[in-house]
Amino acid sequence: MTAAVFFGCTFIAFGPAVALFLFTIAREPLRVIFLIAGAFFWLVSLLLSSLVWFISVQISNKDSAAQQKGLLIFGVVLSVLLQETFRFAYYKLLKKANEGLLALSQEETMPISIRQLAYVSGLGFGFMSGAFSVVNILADSVGPGTVGIHGDSQHYFLSSAFMTMAIILLHMFWGVVFFDACERQRWWALAAVIISHLVVSCLTFQNPEYVASLVPTYVILLLMGVWAFYSAGGSLRNLKLCLTCKDKDFLLSNHRPR
Repeated sequence: MTAAVFFGCTFIAFGPAVALFLFTIAREPLRVIFLIAGAFFWLVSLLLSSLVWFISVQISNKDSAAQQKGLLIFGVVLSVLLQETFRFAYYKLLKKANEGLLALSQEETMPISIRQLAYVSGLGFGFMSGAFSVVNILADSVGPGTVGIHGDSQHYFLSSAFMTMAIILLHMFWGVVFFDACERQRWWALAAVIISHLVVSCLTFQNPEYVASLVPTYVILLLMGVWAFYSAGGSLRNLKLCLTCKDKDFLLSNHRPR
């Protein structure tokens, strides 16, 4: 039973992201490099936020439950702000890198478009975020022990897997919207990405009331997915052409930089 829980939750959490990686990124070495670099930037942001939170805990009153809860909220907010700061830093770095690649290339177009960079970097952020969110939970799922034996919710592992999947996909959508907002200097869109990220992160404080955290998260996921679709140049017409396999250039795996 523990093996079934482990593999089931793993496939739920990482299945969609791995499928996207295999079909749209794995065949392009340049995209793989940018994805790994994006994951590294997220990791650095986590390192800095963890360091600040650790120092804050050490100098705080560990016997005060209210103070420790406040520090936890502070840590979450700080982590989100640092993640988005590093996303912006990565955008700036990618712009410089793309200009350098264009100068070295013999073609007149960039070897990889900014929309592709947004998607790839967002998925890199999501992979690393998902891994750190669920790896310890998956390790515990193999046992020994039984979830809910003391009256707690038996949906802990399953809910964690669905939340991780949502976070990974959200990072991908946030990346697309974020980069598009930077390109067009739409600062309200940047603020919307940061606020939605803060909301999703703070929704986890509703656990173990998993419905209260998962349902709003997936509503935000749907809205951000639609927003990212249109930010990437999508429309109902080319979506229909893609679904009927009549417009192969619409697929990211065949997308040419414009």
